[in-house]
Amino acid sequence: MNSLSAKKGRLLISDPTIEDPNFKRTVILLTEHNDSETIGFIINQATKIKLNQILPDFPKFDTPVYIGGPVEKNTLHFIHRLGEKIDKSTALGNGVYWSGNFETLKELIEMKQIKKDDIRFFIGYAGWGSGQLEHELKEQSWFVTKNDSELVFSDNQKLWRDYIKKMDDNYAIWSNMIDDPDLN
Repeated sequence: MNSLSAKKGRLLISDPTIEDPNFKRTVILLTEHNDSETIGFIINQATKIKLNQILPDFPKFDTPVYIGGPVEKNTLHFIHRLGEKIDKSTALGNGVYWSGNFETLKELIEMKQIKKDDIRFFIGYAGWGSGQLEHELKEQSWFVTKNDSELVFSDNQKLWRDYIKKMDDNYAIWSNMIDDPDLN
């Protein structure tokens, strides 16, 4: 089923049958993938917490913070599509960038040169050790696809469902299933 391999800049779509509550119905943007580790952010789990609630001294910027994953939930990360405007950013492909100079980010926000749909903030991240993601891919726990800047930065809470519908007819039925069939 997976014709693409995992690599920096690609998306992981969780299999409909995945049972881990941290990853059920998630879409993860991979920001790092090498022999020793894989790092990414869950892009479809917004919280009701706003950035300025976490960083009160940060310039006023009314945007939600997302749950990036279950690892190091005391860390803040960001992805954006501002390219070279934020120096020291890492290009992930298709107009998506990871991290960069935090002081430059603050200055651009103060000057109102960043729109909410150009950036996304995360608490924590998703991480895998050496060979762990490859093992999960062999078990078909994840599907790999290319990233799409418009979808990555959309407020689409149905992102997982939309990707599953695109996979193939065998998975389309899963897209409309409720989270917990036992409650039906």
